[in-house]
Amino acid sequence: MESGGARAASALVSLLVTAAFLLSAAHAKVHYYDFVLREKNYTRLCSTKSMLVVNDSFPGPVIRVQKGDTAFVNVHNQGDYGVTIHWHGVKQPRNPWSDGPEYITQCPIEPGTNFTYEVIFSKEEGTLWWHAHSDWTRSSVHGAIVVYPGDGTSYPYPTPDDEEVIVLGSWYIADVNQEVAEDLVTGADTPRSNSYVINGQPGDFANCSRNSTYRRVVDYGKTYLVRIVNADMNADLFLAIAEHNMTVVGMDGNYVKPVMVDFIVISPGQTMDVLVTMNQAPGHYYVAIRQYDSARPDVTDYDKTNATAIFMYSGNYTAPASPVFPHSLPANEDFIAADIFLAKLRSLASAEHPVDVPMNITTKMYITVEMNQILCPNASCEGINGNRLASSLNNISFLNPSTDVLLAYYRNLSGYYTPDFPNWPPTMFNFTQSDLPFNTTIPIQATKVKMLEYNEEVEMTFQGTEVLNASENHPMHLHGYSFYVMGSGYGNFDNETDPLTYNYVDPLEVNTIVVPKNGWVTIRFKASNPGVWFWHCHLDRHLSWGMSTVMIVKNGGTLETSVRSPPPYLPPCQASFATYLEPFDGQTDRLRLFSN
Repeated sequence: MESGGARAASALVSLLVTAAFLLSAAHAKVHYYDFVLREKNYTRLCSTKSMLVVNDSFPGPVIRVQKGDTAFVNVHNQGDYGVTIHWHGVKQPRNPWSDGPEYITQCPIEPGTNFTYEVIFSKEEGTLWWHAHSDWTRSSVHGAIVVYPGDGTSYPYPTPDDEEVIVLGSWYIADVNQEVAEDLVTGADTPRSNSYVINGQPGDFANCSRNSTYRRVVDYGKTYLVRIVNADMNADLFLAIAEHNMTVVGMDGNYVKPVMVDFIVISPGQTMDVLVTMNQAPGHYYVAIRQYDSARPDVTDYDKTNATAIFMYSGNYTAPASPVFPHSLPANEDFIAADIFLAKLRSLASAEHPVDVPMNITTKMYITVEMNQILCPNASCEGINGNRLASSLNNISFLNPSTDVLLAYYRNLSGYYTPDFPNWPPTMFNFTQSDLPFNTTIPIQATKVKMLEYNEEVEMTFQGTEVLNASENHPMHLHGYSFYVMGSGYGNFDNETDPLTYNYVDPLEVNTIVVPKNGWVTIRFKASNPGVWFWHCHLDRHLSWGMSTVMIVKNGGTLETSVRSPPPYLPPCQASFATYLEPFDGQTDRLRLFSN
């Protein structure tokens, strides 16, 4: 039996915790935003097209909050098709209702309607972003989120003089959603971008673009916090600033040990914060990006453009005929440079920003990341071998249900998913071997989810594969969580020797991590956020083909450890969703794909 002194001590601790929570809540602020989605004409690369954007801007508006704040974002859809918005990297504690992935936590916001998201910030600090999470609309519907330190705290580095947001994106001359819809019907490969863009502009080296290149005036001697978002659709990107070093200080809304570099590599879905001191001779200096291509060398049809912006020093000097180009920008296929950079990244792991690596692992998962094919009658499709291109996790190619998984789970509706996503692939073989046999290339198509107990401590190892001789990097993103990157390497994961290399001291904490080409990465997290959360590759072509699954974290034993009640209004599911990999019935289903 507990003594009176122990009860008093316990009550005091509870009182202090409650007081701290109330004090934190009192300091938290509430912000309100209106996002109006509508079509607008844009001209790039000598061609004009109409595309869906938020508040008439590309990229969209920046959301600025402090740590622990809440933002209500009312999304008005004045476009022609349904859309959802995801708040990438925001953990949304107990609130999957506002997470946003289509047919996972909600149905689309239909044209002529609106839906208000409650975006709850908790431990995040740094740069995150928001984007559409339905078909490929995020190519034009995206923007940055800036999370400043809370009141009474500051950056764990000298306060910068100013800041700059740089959003990296993809540009398609044609209507990318229409092209993708057609490719998913026929089974063909999806389109490559025609250019990369920096803050919406291709830059000086693209056709008809020199006059619109993004420019930023900077002051000599000042240090700028440059917040970088990789919002492009399907490519890792190298970035460098001519003659200027960068000090990486943050990634995915977490602080890292400061590391000085002359280039970075950043994958789709990731964000990085870098400090740049303007210490060169006054002039014009390119910020340049190009694709880091990790596919096999004989696949050369990727976007080879060099997109640029310009940092222009203020003051009186003779402007150069042309800005300086960064000689430190690696070549497209320089995987050694990419590996060297990534190996430098570590969590800050300070007293104010500690790491808390889960040590009592109760669930271990080994998940293969594969490219696949769906067989078509008489080789009638336009993908590989006359079949339909697909992708999978543990040989399961995810199918979207006809209503969102969250609603089905919350209301205990049967028939929309099965709770049996496996912890292991169905068969074990040499996953990184070339020319694997035909039977390894055909996935199961299903809506299988992984069930986890509340507070369960989980270790996942993602294994890259050479199925269809199509290995490349895969940036895997987990909604609702960040996780610790324990280790990574090339080849098949060895469960006896590779764990000996794990980093328990200062592992990187992120929400998106790259599974290296023909390699593995191991992550850990504690399942302390109840709800329905999406796991997927952030290359949209792979997401469209089924490289995803859903993780359902069950409620704990109290109200505070359980999923919140749904909001008063949720966008209704107007019609059964025709998932991209299902057989399509001619033009009717092609139109239905866009009408949902």
